[in-house]
Amino acid sequence: MIEWETLNKEGMSLYMQGHPDRAVVVAIKALQVAEQAGPDHQNVAVSLNNLADLYRSQEQYTQAEPLYKRSLAINEKALGPDHPDVAIVLHNLAALYTAQGKYKLAEPLYIRSLAIDEKALGPDHPDVATSLNNFAGLYRIQGQYAQAEPLYKRSLEIWEKAFGPNHPDVASGLHTLAFLYDSQGQHSQAEPLYKRSLAIREKALGPDHPDVALVLHNLARLYKIQGQYAQAEPLFKRSLSILYKALGPAHPQVGMSLHNLAEFYYTQGQYTQAEWPYRHSLEIKEKSLSSDHPEVITILNKLCEIYYIQGEYTQAETLCKRLLAIHEKSLGQDHPNVATSLENLAQIYRKTGREKEGEQLEKQATEIRSIKQ
Repeated sequence: MIEWETLNKEGMSLYMQGHPDRAVVVAIKALQVAEQAGPDHQNVAVSLNNLADLYRSQEQYTQAEPLYKRSLAINEKALGPDHPDVAIVLHNLAALYTAQGKYKLAEPLYIRSLAIDEKALGPDHPDVATSLNNFAGLYRIQGQYAQAEPLYKRSLEIWEKAFGPNHPDVASGLHTLAFLYDSQGQHSQAEPLYKRSLAIREKALGPDHPDVALVLHNLARLYKIQGQYAQAEPLFKRSLSILYKALGPAHPQVGMSLHNLAEFYYTQGQYTQAEWPYRHSLEIKEKSLSSDHPEVITILNKLCEIYYIQGEYTQAETLCKRLLAIHEKSLGQDHPNVATSLENLAQIYRKTGREKEGEQLEKQATEIRSIKQ
């Protein structure tokens, strides 16, 4: 038991430090230790859920799903179908399906998880507020804002009643409600909620907490959308600095923050400033995502374009060739994305005096586009 608990703590620590691959190794070891007490032991269910959470955080959904399902089966058998621990796994499996865009699979799981919590804990329990908040997120992602808003508001009311107006959970409720309004372009309603959430988190958690960084980022993004670049830039930078310090330089959230800062500069045509955060974001994402992952491809495309615009054709050519190889391998040689990569590479060849090579690539691209997809 002590070894299992120690491994769980170590795995969580590694993940928070930005070492998800090492965290998975430790979580697998924890599962093996738990299984020594029997395949249906309660610790096995916990370890399965924890390992699935790690896979889900790295977008390794195929590995996560069967672990959640096995954890759920153990809990339902040992604790009964209406136990709060069953609700936890149902909620996490729903989050997995949401991340995969399988919204029809996610919704009944959220509904069942919420019903269990309301029955077992009462309608005004903080855990019910958490279920409501995440269920609302499912509706928000689908653009079903009318269904999401009352759930967000109810969760916020529960947290305020349970903890008072200055609790971190209240800050979370304010933040998600602000994001809902933000998603609808209702910036005047979103901004004060973001600011109140930020003030609570800075006071309750300290100015360098990752949750503070999240609000800073979304407030910066709001200002960016409104063209208030002078207000946005220092918030993007502070958010990145907090995450870098708290989570380490290789953490996925740092990669996301770098990418967003790069996009901020890119949209303003500040390509020199955008290059560095794009490159470092790419380094982080390549460690946790596949080479043909859409996020990796997006950054490669942006860097290729930046180098081309700046006349750095050698760097642009290297990246364009890499993109071409990725598209050919993952999509097939007759895919339109392959044609686009060939056309981009052809432009570089023409700029560097290789007219014949460029012409040949353009001919290949034309042949691909003539094929009925």
